[in-house]
Amino acid sequence: MPKPGEEQPPRPDGGAEGAGPSQESREEELPTLRPPASPPQILSMNELLETAHEISKLTIAHEIVLNRDFKLQAVNFAPNSLENRVKETLHKAFWDSLKEQLSASPPDYTQAIQLLQEIKEALLSLLLPRHNRLRNQIEEALDIELIRQEAEHGALDIHSLTVYILGTMAMLCAPVRDEEVQRLRSLTDPVQLLREIFRVLDLMKMDMLNFTIQSLRPHLQDHSVQYERKKFQELLDKLPNSLDHTTEWLRKAAAEVSASSSQPPPHPAVNSSPVSQGAVSSSTAVPSPTSVLNRGYMNLLCWEPGQKEYPETLFMDQGRLQEVQLQVNRLTIIAAVLLVTSSMCGSTLFGSPGFVARLKRVTKVLLEGLSCTRYEEALQDIGNQVLQEVSRTLSQLGYPAFTKDKCASLKGQIRSIADKDNAVRNVIEQRIHSFLSLFISPNGQSSLKDLPRGLDAIQEELLEVGHRFGSVIHHNRQVFGPYYSEILKKVLLPELEPDAGIDSF
Repeated sequence: MPKPGEEQPPRPDGGAEGAGPSQESREEELPTLRPPASPPQILSMNELLETAHEISKLTIAHEIVLNRDFKLQAVNFAPNSLENRVKETLHKAFWDSLKEQLSASPPDYTQAIQLLQEIKEALLSLLLPRHNRLRNQIEEALDIELIRQEAEHGALDIHSLTVYILGTMAMLCAPVRDEEVQRLRSLTDPVQLLREIFRVLDLMKMDMLNFTIQSLRPHLQDHSVQYERKKFQELLDKLPNSLDHTTEWLRKAAAEVSASSSQPPPHPAVNSSPVSQGAVSSSTAVPSPTSVLNRGYMNLLCWEPGQKEYPETLFMDQGRLQEVQLQVNRLTIIAAVLLVTSSMCGSTLFGSPGFVARLKRVTKVLLEGLSCTRYEEALQDIGNQVLQEVSRTLSQLGYPAFTKDKCASLKGQIRSIADKDNAVRNVIEQRIHSFLSLFISPNGQSSLKDLPRGLDAIQEELLEVGHRFGSVIHHNRQVFGPYYSEILKKVLLPELEPDAGIDSF
């Protein structure tokens, strides 16, 4: 253990050190948007690899900012996969070879010294720049040249070196690894011990990387908008036609808003635009850029995979938004099932303690993990389970059982919710979308007081989805707002002077 006054080694279980960036740094000037070069240039293989690397870095930074649970994890192959069999075979051959070398007379320490070199490098990689004393101690204790000389003269003591290594690991590891490091002290076979040291060191390096990510998150959050916009502009300079799908997405949203400007807007649907996808109709008032962008965002909740390419500016969030879309679809089905059951059972039965919670739980479980294409099959099972719960509750309350016709009607109405044109489903979907739209306005916020009728049973899940959806959209609007403004200037006001202004986001 370190003595009083001695520097403490880093343990990856604390928070970030130091104060956050200044207000001035957060308000630094954003990069100027530049029109893409024309004609498109052909990238060399090295440029393609460099571009892919930049996209990878941008994606990781974006994920760290938006996903609080983001962690790096070691790659684990499936137990029976070819990759895992090859890995296990190679590892076994390596450790068998080491055992053979150490069992020779005299012992051959060639591989063991190489492993000690790698262990030394791993320990040093866990230190912070200011830990000079501990770095010097490791350099001295694991002096590879001295170890090599000891091996040549038959004086190498592997045991004493591993004791020092385990003591250092105990100081450096996160508390979650204390027990594993302690367990290593009971190993007596040097080959098995070295193998386990490498395994635990790999875990410790992953712990340190994730600790670093957590420490960097506040800084990344303060600078993510500037960073992502700058990197995207660099990619746009290399790949000039990289906003084609974004332009098409906004053009469609503009056409929908323009067509519905004289009547209450219907719930957005990707393939239900009442006008063709072209310029905005000149016979209607020009819609505001914000209303068009909001419609485009809401259309993402109805996106049908495979029919259109996702907007480039939302590509990094495609998986996140598709998960929101899936959750919205499930909540729509759950709320529709409860509404149908309520209308058939009446308020007395529906108000029975725990009745709604049980129906909700059954429906949720049967929908778990299913895609929209399998809802019809699931709703058949849901109808059966709901009827069983209704019959059981009627019996407990002393009410007469449903007639055969009423049972068939309840199951049939629940099964028909699978139809996308089902009236109950459409009403619920429209109400959910209306509620979620409150989260995506520039200063959007919503609460239970804004919850539409019929959604009380899913209010907790709906608020969670709304906050997640709003968080993604708010960040996207901040990063790509200037690009959207430029595109919508051409879509909404094609005859406008190039340098004329338009509402910003």
